[in-house]
Amino acid sequence: MSDPLRILHRDEHLVAVHKPAGLLVHRTALARGEREFLLQRLRDKLSQRVYPVHRLDRPTSGVMVFALSSEVATPLAEAFAERRVTKRYLAVVRGIGPEAERLEYPLREEDGSRPKAEMPVMEAVTDIRRLDSVELPVQVDRYPHSRYSLMEARPLTGRRHQIRRHLSQRGYPIIGDAKHGKGNHNRFFAERLDAPRLLLAATGLAFVHPVTEQPLRLSCALDATMTALFRRFGWAGHLPVDAVGEPRTPPQPAAID
Repeated sequence: MSDPLRILHRDEHLVAVHKPAGLLVHRTALARGEREFLLQRLRDKLSQRVYPVHRLDRPTSGVMVFALSSEVATPLAEAFAERRVTKRYLAVVRGIGPEAERLEYPLREEDGSRPKAEMPVMEAVTDIRRLDSVELPVQVDRYPHSRYSLMEARPLTGRRHQIRRHLSQRGYPIIGDAKHGKGNHNRFFAERLDAPRLLLAATGLAFVHPVTEQPLRLSCALDATMTALFRRFGWAGHLPVDAVGEPRTPPQPAAID
């Protein structure tokens, strides 16, 4: 994995890093043939054991938090499980998404151990907001022009693939989503726009530090692929930055055609 592992925050109790797209967090039964995992890379970098407390899908990039001891891992994992962590994601979707909306489509859990139809239906809630959009003079589908939106997503529950499934059900699939998206748009971004990945990034986490009991707000910059795309689309003003605490306002350079 060529992407460097960026440390966003570290103290004696926890560490926050930028997970590159395409990197599995840890070994699973489905990880046949994989040799590199975020957990091991972080352990090697810090020369100490780390404890995962939440999950991020393999194709998704962005901020992840790890505890540095089992004593801290327990309350931190509970904070995620009990919805006491605020999460912010950015996604590039097909079409002009809603200005603002709460999506409340129940979802069946997906754990790979049983057929999806046998899994229980769970409450799932995601707040979405359109930050920007672009219209390209290119026929990708049946229309002579193609429209795409930059969406902010804030999941209030933590179902597997929740943001991807919710946006797809609403009619605005995330670009690069092979399962829930549309192949011709995914290929267009991969072949013409140098964006051959799921365009979903976890850009923010906010929670109460489990030891100091102080609010901790983490902001995570995008990787090179998404950053270049944002600049190309004139969305540079929405680029997040690596920051701890109150994120500063990012610069807004001119759009690149």
